[in-house]
Amino acid sequence: MTILGMTPMQTADQLIDRVLRQARKGKPALPPTCSTPSPRGAVMPVRQREVQFSDFAAVAALKERWGHWSDSLANWRRLWRDNPALEVAKVPLGMGWVLEAGGEIVGYSGSIPLLYHLRGRPLIAAAGTSLVVAPAYRAGAVTLLSSFYRQQGIDLFLITTAIASVARLSTTLGARPLPQRDYSTVLFWVLDAREVARALVARLGWSGTAGTVGAVLAALAQRTEGMIRRRGPGHGPGSLSISEIEPSNIGEDFAVLWQRRRADQECLLRDRSPASLKWHFSIPGGASCATVLCCHRSGNLVGYAIVRHAAEQATGLRRTLLADIVVERDDPGVAEDLLAAAYTNARSSGSHVFEVLGFPDNIRRILLNWNPYRRRYPNNPFFYKAPDRNLAGILADEAAWYAGPLDGDTTLMS
Repeated sequence: MTILGMTPMQTADQLIDRVLRQARKGKPALPPTCSTPSPRGAVMPVRQREVQFSDFAAVAALKERWGHWSDSLANWRRLWRDNPALEVAKVPLGMGWVLEAGGEIVGYSGSIPLLYHLRGRPLIAAAGTSLVVAPAYRAGAVTLLSSFYRQQGIDLFLITTAIASVARLSTTLGARPLPQRDYSTVLFWVLDAREVARALVARLGWSGTAGTVGAVLAALAQRTEGMIRRRGPGHGPGSLSISEIEPSNIGEDFAVLWQRRRADQECLLRDRSPASLKWHFSIPGGASCATVLCCHRSGNLVGYAIVRHAAEQATGLRRTLLADIVVERDDPGVAEDLLAAAYTNARSSGSHVFEVLGFPDNIRRILLNWNPYRRRYPNNPFFYKAPDRNLAGILADEAAWYAGPLDGDTTLMS
């Protein structure tokens, strides 16, 4: 018997090799930012205007038509009416822009206000989200993105889920890629080899007997490799006290930790007040859920980690992402215990993969000791632009960033 043209002698080794290479390579988990199929039909004159709440149904239909995640009107209210950053902004801030042609919305680009802090100074950032244009009007992506970067009352522009086309346009419009090294490299650990193998074999397009055999062989290969290379922390949380809460139960002890963290940091930080954290992780009807892991020493909160659990709609693969981690004075013992607790929580929640995107060297060094798999995005997904020259100069230094999934729209939308 042969499988996909391979002899029995070749089947196991070649199949395992192909699947493991696919596992290491992976694919971007980010949704597409701009759809560009071939144009069809007549092109109508286009006009651009600001988004209004009454546009929700048309924008939702446009996004669904071109493969973006679904949204809800309740989430629009959360983003543009209940947003804590609006209380700090000095001027009214818009929701984004649409392109209209023949009375129909054919393009959309969202802009979400976010509050940041740098060296005691509050900053208002705009996070670009869901740039989508119907194929016949895709040239309009330039005007939408240009309008995003020209907004008034914004200190910092962020796009954290950019595909290659948006990255090129952003560079042309004066934005810079994040200087944080290895941000484009995702670290991940396989928690359920059989389920991951099934999903990877499906991605390779194998089915029937070939798919079944491939999934079994790949699962065995991943289990064996994981044991030999000892992937993962190798132990649970240490002696520190770790507890779990829901995001809605974040309390004033987080405010105290946040104030201490802001005082001893010189880098740019997304606002992590209790109100901002609860707002960020309370997505109406969202497909994901989050767990907050709290680390206490002598009764005081000295660090926390937030993990987000979500399932891929196409494959059913369940992923846990480290969404945020804050540790007082960057204590390595606290950080390692929280990361081990995050890994353990991912496994106990039934996730098939645990992933880490971003974070500075002190966090990644701990994780690299766990011998993770790695995959790279095709391009840097994180771009920024600061209109103020002094701020732009500060942010050109990698040490000025603490970038991770809490920034931009990476974990904000679904």
